[in-house]
Amino acid sequence: MKRLLTLLLFFNTMLLLLQAQPMHQIKGTVIDKNSRQPLEFINVMIIGLNMGSVTNAEGRFTIEQVPPGIYRLQASAIGYKSVTTSEYILSTKNLNIPIEMEENLTELEGVTITASPFRRDVESPVSLRIIGIQEIEKSPGANRDISRIVQSYPGVAFSPIGYRNDLIVRGGAPSENRFYLDGVEIPNINHFSTQGASGGPVGILNADLIREVNFYTGAFPADKGNALSSVLDFKLRDGDMERNSLKATLGASEVSLASNGHIGKKTSYLVSVRQSYLQFLFDMLDLPFLPTFTDAQFKLKTRFNEQNELTVLGLGGIDNMRLNTKADSEDNEYILSYLPKIKQETFTVGAVYRHYAGAHVQSAVVSHSYLNNRNTKYRRNDESHPDNLMLRLRSTEQETKLRLENSTTFRNWKINLGVNLDYSQYTNTTFQRVYTNQPQTFDYHTYLGILRWGLFGTINYTSMDDRFTASLGLRADASDYSSTMKDLSDQLSPRLSLSYQLADHWFASGNAGLYYQLPAYTALGFKNNNGTFANKYNLRYMKVSEGSLGISWRKGDTFEASVEGFYKDYDKIPLSVADGIPLNCKGNDYGVVGNELLTSTAQGRSYGAEILVKWLIAKKLNLASSFTLFKSEYRNDKESEYIASVWDNRYIFNLRGTYNLPHQWSFGMKVSCIGGAPYTPYDETKSSLVSAWDAQGKAYYDYSKYNKERLPAFAQVDVRVDKTFYLKHCMLGFYLDLQNITVSKLKQQDVLMSTGIIENPEAPAAAQRYRMKRIKQSSGTLLPTLGITFEY
Repeated sequence: MKRLLTLLLFFNTMLLLLQAQPMHQIKGTVIDKNSRQPLEFINVMIIGLNMGSVTNAEGRFTIEQVPPGIYRLQASAIGYKSVTTSEYILSTKNLNIPIEMEENLTELEGVTITASPFRRDVESPVSLRIIGIQEIEKSPGANRDISRIVQSYPGVAFSPIGYRNDLIVRGGAPSENRFYLDGVEIPNINHFSTQGASGGPVGILNADLIREVNFYTGAFPADKGNALSSVLDFKLRDGDMERNSLKATLGASEVSLASNGHIGKKTSYLVSVRQSYLQFLFDMLDLPFLPTFTDAQFKLKTRFNEQNELTVLGLGGIDNMRLNTKADSEDNEYILSYLPKIKQETFTVGAVYRHYAGAHVQSAVVSHSYLNNRNTKYRRNDESHPDNLMLRLRSTEQETKLRLENSTTFRNWKINLGVNLDYSQYTNTTFQRVYTNQPQTFDYHTYLGILRWGLFGTINYTSMDDRFTASLGLRADASDYSSTMKDLSDQLSPRLSLSYQLADHWFASGNAGLYYQLPAYTALGFKNNNGTFANKYNLRYMKVSEGSLGISWRKGDTFEASVEGFYKDYDKIPLSVADGIPLNCKGNDYGVVGNELLTSTAQGRSYGAEILVKWLIAKKLNLASSFTLFKSEYRNDKESEYIASVWDNRYIFNLRGTYNLPHQWSFGMKVSCIGGAPYTPYDETKSSLVSAWDAQGKAYYDYSKYNKERLPAFAQVDVRVDKTFYLKHCMLGFYLDLQNITVSKLKQQDVLMSTGIIENPEAPAAAQRYRMKRIKQSSGTLLPTLGITFEY
C-alpha cells in the first residue's frame, strides 16, 4: 500500500513541473429531430460553467477555451423543447456533439418546458435509471465494470465477496435480464458466463466505449422482449470525425487499448482490445480458479446523408478458466472438488440501418450471436484415468435476429410499430454423472433449432403543457418449440405507463405490465437417455405480472428524491423435478443451469419499496443513496405454501459519492449493506454416500428444509482516489481503488466435505460412506487496485 501511494506522489511531483492545462473547443450541430434540418439561433450552454454559444445558419456552434472535464450541454430556443445531453468527456481533443431538438408548440401559449438531467421517459416513467460517464468512470469499488456499477441502484442485490457479477434485480434470478448494445441484443455481458443465466466474474464490455446506459428494472419498452427482471440498454460513443486518438488503460483485471476516429468524411469508428491478467490477481489472493480472457469490440457508423445512416458493431471474447490446484487450503478444497474447467468463446456482430423521413423513422436491426461453452470435471481433478470423468459438456448457442421498426411522431403523439424474427440453434453433447436416489449417467447429444417471432407496438402521448404523459404498449411472442408455444395470443403482453406532474417539482408515475420469457436453451434442449427432449411438453413461456407506483421530487437539475413500490407475480416458472425447487433459484455459480428434467408449475412473488436520493453539482459532486426493502418468495405449485427464495435478502442499502477537488483530484466512497440471504442445510446422510459424492464432488442440500436458515448481514466500504494530468495533446490518469477497506468478513454456512476415507469399506458399494468433515467458511479481504490511463 505504501508503495502505491509513493508511486502516485512521485508522478504527481514530476508532472506538476510539466503540466500546463490545455483548453479545448466544444463544437457541434443542432438539428430538428424530424426534418433533420439544421437549426439557427439555438442557445447552447455548458451546465455548471458560465460558457455557451449560439448556432449559425448551418446549425453549428463552437464554445472556446473550455478546460478538460466531464460536461453536459443544454440547448434551448423559443419554439423547441429544451434538451440536456448525455455526459461527455473533454480530454485531449475538441469535442463534436450532435444535438436533436423537437418542436414545442406550447411555448406559443406561454408555457415553458425546462430541461433536466433527470429525464422523464414517457414509456418508462418509473423503474428507469440513466447511468452517465461520471458514474462509469469513477464509481468506487466498481473498477469501471457496468455490472458492478448498477449494483448501487435500488432493487439490485450484490454478491458479498463473491467475485461475481450476477445481476439480481427486485428478487429475480440472474437469468431474467436482457442486454442491448446500440439497439443490437447481446446474449450476455460477462466473461465466463453461466450458461442458462448471465453472471460471471468480470464484464466483457470496455467502459472506454460507453457513453450512457439506460437501466430498466421494470416498465420495459415493448420493443425489448424476453425479459422478466431488467433490461440494460448500452449507448456507445461515436467516433471522432475530426481526429484519430488512442487510449491505453491498465485496470483492475486487464490492460486495454482503444482507438477512435474517422475513415473518410462519412464514417467514424471505435475499436478496443483487452487482455486480462486476472489470473495473477486471483493467484495472489489464493483463489481456487485462475481465469484469463481476451476480448475485442468495434463500432463503425456511416452517415450517407441527412436521411440515412448505418451502424455496424461487434463484440467478442475468449475465456479460459483453469483450476488453481496449488491453492490447497481447506477453504479452497471444497470449490476445487466440484468446479469444472471452463473454456468459452462468444461473439456478436450486428448492423442497424436507420432512415429518417420527416415525422417517420424506419430502422432495421440484424445480428448474429455465438457461444461455444466447454466444461470438464474429473474426480479429485485427476485426469489420469477415464473412470474419473464426472462431467464433459460441449455446447453451442447461435442466434440470428431481425427486427424492423417504424416510429411516427405527430404533434403530441408518437406511435412505434415493429416485428421481430429470430432463429436459434442449440447443440449439446454431454456426459454427466448425477445422483438422485441412485447413481445415474446422462450421455446424450442434442441439436435443436427454434424459430421465434413477435409483434409489438406502442402509442405515447404527452400533454401540451408536458405535465401528463401516457404510454400504451402491446407485445406478442411465439415459437415453434412446441404446440403450446406457437400461438401469439397465449403470450400477449400489454403494458400501460402514466405520469403526472402534481405540482412544481412533484411527479407521480405508475406502470403495469405483463411480461414473458422463453426458458433457457439448456432447458429446452435437455434430452434423457432415450434420446427424447424430456422437457418439450412440460415447459411454457415464463410469465411475470408487474406493477410499479412512484412519486418523485425534483429540484432543478441538481436534486432528485423518489419513492417507488413494486409487486411482481411469477407464473409458469420451471421447477427442478430432481431437487423440487424452482430453476430461478439457481444460477449464481459457475457452470450450466437448466440441463435437467423440468416442469412449468412453480410460482413466485416479489414485492417491496425503493428509495433513491441523487444530488448533482456540476463539476463538483455526484452523490446517490438508495434503500430497498423487499421480499422474494416461491412455491412449487399453486397448492403449495410460499417460502423464501434464494434471492430474499430483505434489504439493500447503498451510499455512493464522488467529489471533485482542485487540481484534477477526485475522491469517492461507497458504503454498501445487504441483508443475509436464506440458505438450505446440507443432507449429510445423502452427501456421505460414496456413489453420491463421486457423482458431483460436493454436498447435497436437504430440500425438505429449503431456505429455512439465514446468513448474517454484510456491510462493505470502498474508497477511490483519482488524479488526472492534462498535458499538451495527451492525458495521464491514475486511480487507486480500495475495496472492502474495513476488511469485513462474510460468514457462510460451514461446508460439508468428504475426507476421501471410506468408513465402511466392507459394505456393498451402494452403501459405502465417506467420513465427512465441516470446513468453516468466512471470506473477505482488502482488495487494492492501481489503475493507469493514457490517452493521446
